[in-house]
Amino acid sequence: MKKVLFTVLALLIALSVPAQESAKKEIKAVAGETTVAPQGSYTPSFAADGTNKKVKNVILMIGDGMGLGAVNAAMFANGGELTMTNLRHFGYVRTQSANKFTTDSAASGTAYATGVKTNNGFLGVDPSKQAMANIPERIEPLGYACGVVSTDEMTGATPAAFFAHQPSRSMSAQIWGDLATSHLCFASAGSMPNLKKQSEKIRKSLNDNFKIVGSIDEIDPADPKVIYLPESVQYSERGDFLPATTAKAIEFLSRKSKKGFFLMVEGARIDKESHANNCEGTVRETLDFDKAIEAAIRFAEKDGHTLVLISADHETGAVSMRNANSAKGSVEVSYATSSHSPITVPLFIYGPHASDFTCVQENSDIALKIVSLLGGE
Repeated sequence: MKKVLFTVLALLIALSVPAQESAKKEIKAVAGETTVAPQGSYTPSFAADGTNKKVKNVILMIGDGMGLGAVNAAMFANGGELTMTNLRHFGYVRTQSANKFTTDSAASGTAYATGVKTNNGFLGVDPSKQAMANIPERIEPLGYACGVVSTDEMTGATPAAFFAHQPSRSMSAQIWGDLATSHLCFASAGSMPNLKKQSEKIRKSLNDNFKIVGSIDEIDPADPKVIYLPESVQYSERGDFLPATTAKAIEFLSRKSKKGFFLMVEGARIDKESHANNCEGTVRETLDFDKAIEAAIRFAEKDGHTLVLISADHETGAVSMRNANSAKGSVEVSYATSSHSPITVPLFIYGPHASDFTCVQENSDIALKIVSLLGGE
């Protein structure tokens, strides 16, 4: 009788193991597809690319949530090409934070801005909540002009990482206050309605330190410091805000200092669309970001002393390709999650000293290399 019971038990265990293994291996993917009209791309001359010429200007471009899946989806939808994928130098970036294997934008933005890893949710402070000098704070005293542009709110984690020092990314009032006393001379993100919600004290402090405008046409190169706040940064309402403001910021900063400039440009809403597993949104936001990249590359090509770095703070959605027809501009992707993923992100590089970045590196390494190239400490 015991032998029969043992035999039956062993059979049940044997039958259950494949079922358990199958359940563990099962991936529930969300599929999405879209078709877009191609916007073309730009391929520069590469005359100064990879040379040892002096770097005067650095443009750091961060596609929030933009992993290889988003890049591939936009590339194939755009006839198989993007300005960023037309470049010759590339590397990879690891994005882990000080306390989590999967980072958030605040921790990764802080690493890009300061060269030090910190905890998720922290902005411009180390894991013990001590303020750390960001790139503008290190190089502006040397004579460089500094700016940020983003399709997020001004208090969004990535732009804020380059001027704020707060233990929580949710401390929006304090982040606005940090902007007023920052080392930036150009800032554009968020919206004018959002500023109007702030306290009179914060608005006065900002107006005392910056000229605040609501239109790109109001930006005067003669103004010492400018904040440009459009009415909206939503895709359906902002038009060509990101590429146009990137070009305007480059023009403004170029005139501000003969020494050079640093500009951070963020395509913030790739992340938001990938959180929603929205294929159309992921592709259109990545394509919009690529237009801003084109503006930066065109300037760098003409200038010859500008380094452009294009990467992401993290990947969102664990996006993978399913199918594409580049001739028709159609792509089909899968999202394995609606959250961030710890996947290594791509880095595209153009300009002098591009080969310094063609490796697998930490996000914090990017900041240290930028400061070193610009003569900071």
